[in-house]
Amino acid sequence: MCEVNLVKALGVTPGVKDSLELLEMDEPAESEGEVLVETLAVGLCGTDKEIVSAQYGEAPPGAKHLVLGHENLGRVVSAPEGSGLAEGDLVVGIVRRPDPVPCEACAAGQWDMCRNGKYTEHGIKGLNGFARERFRADADALVKLDRGLERIGVLLEPTTIVAKAWQHAEAIGKRAFYDPKVAVVTGAGPVGLLAALLGVQRGLDVHVYDRVTDGPKPDLVRDLGATYHTDSLTDSGVRADVLIECTGVPSVVMETITEHALDAITCLTGVSSIGKTLPVDVGAANREAVLGNDVVFGSVNANRSHYEAAAAALAKADADWLARLITRRVPLADFGNAFEHEKNDVKVVLDVKEA
Repeated sequence: MCEVNLVKALGVTPGVKDSLELLEMDEPAESEGEVLVETLAVGLCGTDKEIVSAQYGEAPPGAKHLVLGHENLGRVVSAPEGSGLAEGDLVVGIVRRPDPVPCEACAAGQWDMCRNGKYTEHGIKGLNGFARERFRADADALVKLDRGLERIGVLLEPTTIVAKAWQHAEAIGKRAFYDPKVAVVTGAGPVGLLAALLGVQRGLDVHVYDRVTDGPKPDLVRDLGATYHTDSLTDSGVRADVLIECTGVPSVVMETITEHALDAITCLTGVSSIGKTLPVDVGAANREAVLGNDVVFGSVNANRSHYEAAAAALAKADADWLARLITRRVPLADFGNAFEHEKNDVKVVLDVKEA
C-alpha cells in the first residue's frame, strides 16, 4: 500500500468567521503544475485578515477549506527540462490566474484587467494559496528571482501592486505633456512604503502621509529620502503631480482626488469599507477635475509584466532597507501570533519552512 505524503497548510472554512486552522493536506498533485516548489515564507496583509473574518474568500471547487497566503516566496524542488527553472531557483507564484474562457484581456496576458470576473486567485478566490509546505504550478505561473533576494523576496507580490499603479499612471501621463516632479503616497504600510520606494527610484520628490508619529515608519520614509507627514494632505500644502492612495480611508481618498497640482493623476489602490458617508460637494469636485485635467483611476492585482517590474525594483533597492519592512517573522506553527497586531508592525511574515 502506497504511503500518502502530507503537507501542513494554513486554511479557513470560507464563510465561517475565525475558522483559521493548521491543516494536513495531500501532497500537491502533478495535475496542479509541472514545477514542485517548497514554500519558504508568506506575507500577511489586510486581505488575509478579511478572509479570516469571513468577509469573502472562496475555496477551490469541491473543497471545504481555502489555504491562505497570496504573498509568497518559494524554492524550486524539481522542474522539467526546458521550463526555464531548475532545482534551487528562488520563485514567487503569481496570484491571479486567467479565467478559463478566456476573455480578451486574459487572453492577452492581462488577467489583472479580466473582463468577466471569472479569474481565480491563489489564497483568495477558487485556488489554494501558498501557506503550505509545498505547492505545484506551471512555469508560466512562477516568477524567478535573483537568489540574493531570499531575505526580502516575499515582498515581491505587494510590490507588484504599486509597480502596476506607477506603470498605469505613467501610461496616462503620456496622453499629453508629462513631467512630474512631486509625488504623494497616502499610508505608510507596506504597500505605501513600496509605492514611495518606486517614486524615489523615479527621481521624484516623494511625500508620505500617515497618522503614526513613532515606531519604524517615519524613519523608513526618511531613510528612503522621502518626506514623512503626520498632518493632512490639505494642511500640508503639498501639491503633487502623481498621487498613490494606499489607505482606503474615505476622507483621505477624497483629499487625493481634490488636493493636488494641475493635470494630476491619482491612483486608488486602497479598498474602502462600505457604509461610511461623507458630505461631498460633487459640483466643486467635478469643476476642479474638469478645469484641472485631472485623472483618477483604480488599480488592483497585477500581471506578469508587473511582477517583472517589481523584481527589478527590489533588485536595485537597498536590501537592508527592504528587510526593515519585515518587522516580525513568525513560524507557521505559531500562526495565531502572526494575526495579532503589535504596535510597531509593518509587514508580518510567516516562515513556512523551518530553519
